Amino acid sequence: MLADPADQRTLLTLADLDTEVARVQHAARSLPQHKTIAELMAARQQLTDELVASVTDVDDLQVAVTKAEADLTPVRARLERDEKRINDGSVSDGKILRSLQEEVEHLKRRIGDLEDSELELMGRLEDATAHRDRIAVRKREIEEKLRAAVAERDTAVTKLSQEAKDLTATRAPIAARVPAALLTLYEKLRASSGLGAAALKQGRCGGCQLQLTVSDLDTYRRAAANQVLRCVECDRILVRTPESGL
Repeated sequence: MLADPADQRTLLTLADLDTEVARVQHAARSLPQHKTIAELMAARQQLTDELVASVTDVDDLQVAVTKAEADLTPVRARLERDEKRINDGSVSDGKILRSLQEEVEHLKRRIGDLEDSELELMGRLEDATAHRDRIAVRKREIEEKLRAAVAERDTAVTKLSQEAKDLTATRAPIAARVPAALLTLYEKLRASSGLGAAALKQGRCGGCQLQLTVSDLDTYRRAAANQVLRCVECDRILVRTPESGL
């Protein structure tokens, strides 16, 4: 391919701009906030799962405490009725009276057992409620940190995106000056390697940094000024400058 040396040198300006755009895009992808956000989101999900399980435990224990109290109600009522019959003298039959007294003792033991069970459940409910509340507090703290990290990330991304847009706007009129065939080749090479053109400086390719052989340099030296050179190693366009060492 043939192209005016000035047009070839314009590719170096494009390459510099494209390198800057790539740097900015990489910086946007590599922001430390991305990792922080991912870690916070994982922590939030874990706490969300723990909170769901804890809320379920609290709900189950509340149901159990309510049932325990409900189980006590009829037993207490039965005890109250039996004690009233014993104390008001309405039972005169000795056998029936002894039976009532035995039932009262049984009911008292039963109530004691039920109350112990209820107290144990209430203690577990208190602990489970405190655990649920601690998890909820930790989850809110994580969410606050997450919101702050997202806001910081978005601010940084917006700044870098604007920088990339500015570079792209600067690039457009420069690219428009390059002949279509040369620009097409440059863009093809840039798409495959990330850098479409590089300067030949002191006998070295500015793209792959290969030190060219004496034979290659001699070939380049004898090439016409408008011939588009290609690196023998990375195939990029090699642009000759006063510092090429030819």
